[in-house]
Amino acid sequence: MITDPIADMLTRIRNAQIVRKSEVLVPFSKLKFEIAKILKHEKYIENLEKVEEAKFPQLKITLKYNEDQPAITSIRRVSRPGQRVYLSKNNVFNVLNNLGIAILSTSAGLMTSREAKRKGVGGEIICEIW
Repeated sequence: MITDPIADMLTRIRNAQIVRKSEVLVPFSKLKFEIAKILKHEKYIENLEKVEEAKFPQLKITLKYNEDQPAITSIRRVSRPGQRVYLSKNNVFNVLNNLGIAILSTSAGLMTSREAKRKGVGGEIICEIW
């Protein structure tokens, strides 16, 4: 049983990039799909698609490499089930002076910290990527 499915997804991506895999399969959920869409929009992954070949649907994420180096240097879960981390609209920050992103779950949906700052909303920090 997986207690934190988002942390599991991030760990699968991290481990796959360490061993230079081209793609990784993750059990599908709407939240994971939205996180992966943000990663694709921010150019941290090449592609994503929902695969329904197995008994349960899965999310197939094609990883991106720049000159044999992973596009994602670091990916970490911030808010966990045991310790939720929230930011007000005044405390939304930039990750590594805009070299990275933080994904926030806001009342307006999932978005990067840059979008949240621009829209003036706060929320729960899901993860940080750079």
